[in-house]
Amino acid sequence: MTLQLLDRRVPTGDEQEPDYRFTLANERTFLAWIRTALALIAGGVAVVQLAPTFGIPGGRHILGVLLTAGGALLAALAVRRWQRVQAAMRRDTDLPPTRLPLLLGFGLLAVTILVLAVLLVPAP
Repeated sequence: MTLQLLDRRVPTGDEQEPDYRFTLANERTFLAWIRTALALIAGGVAVVQLAPTFGIPGGRHILGVLLTAGGALLAALAVRRWQRVQAAMRRDTDLPPTRLPLLLGFGLLAVTILVLAVLLVPAP
């Protein structure tokens, strides 16, 4: 069988500009990750500034820092993901795998469990 029949892409070492539709799709995905990062940062600021005092001293600040740091980390990972996908398209190779959705999902699960634990402690 030839490589064409297997539909495998072999890197040629040459880079070429991909079809603009794929570039724009990659950019839209990047912007969606950035919107999610901004939402996490805004949520962190909102918790610190607007949430009532929790039963655990400093709980609002801990939660706010976790959300804001998570948003910053997600923004940095989104930039790296965009770069890797763009480079793969230019080289006409397979797209790199990502664990970003898994990381975000488990991160939000952990924050949710923390929030529930903090909310169950009665305020002083």
